[in-house]
Amino acid sequence: MENKFETDVAGQLKHVQSEIAVAVRESSRMAGQVKLVAVSKTFPPEAIRLALNAGQRVFGENRVQEAAGKWSQLRTEYDNIELHLIGPLQTNKSAVAVELFDCIETLDRPKLAKVIAAELTKQQKSIELFVQVNTGAEPQKAGVLVDDLPSFLELCRGDLKLNVTGLMCIPPIGEVAQKHFSLLSDLAQQHNLSNLSMGMSADYEVAIKSGATHVRLGSAIFGRRQITPSGPD
Repeated sequence: MENKFETDVAGQLKHVQSEIAVAVRESSRMAGQVKLVAVSKTFPPEAIRLALNAGQRVFGENRVQEAAGKWSQLRTEYDNIELHLIGPLQTNKSAVAVELFDCIETLDRPKLAKVIAAELTKQQKSIELFVQVNTGAEPQKAGVLVDDLPSFLELCRGDLKLNVTGLMCIPPIGEVAQKHFSLLSDLAQQHNLSNLSMGMSADYEVAIKSGATHVRLGSAIFGRRQITPSGPD
């Protein structure tokens, strides 16, 4: 059946991959050091299939229920999917999140860390975890404050033995993104973390030059964002 999704996903994906390659070269980094996370939140399965058919295998979703509704079927059709949770996680959705996702990028509070640790033990599973850092200290935004990061990492890695491999941030709107990317990079080096998830469609090239290992791109690949479902996840 013909796919009616209006955006040239394959063409956009190829363009983005080319731009990422240029940014990697210009920052004197090795090819393959930056992973593209295609942000498929709110986009329908037919759009995601276009990216999958073009070879993309790493995707990001914001909502646990939405992701479960799409990816349970898509994973039966395609191999080697790597699914990242990049939106806030409620503790009552942790069991499903641990089962569904390969990486949770939004670990941000002790209660959530403890619930995830218990679920990982229960499901006899290990997944990658990034700590979300609130680099702008915005009261309305999720994320660990910079001053609280050392003690939170000690809880996660020391007490709970979680597989925390990186940090994630979302710079404040209206501020220079590079300042926040540089801060996150410095924090990762201080704490011996190898992964940095930072940079979206508007600023991913800057993020790569600041050391990003993961960039999260949605509209640059899929076009204009679909209507976001209302209500809690």
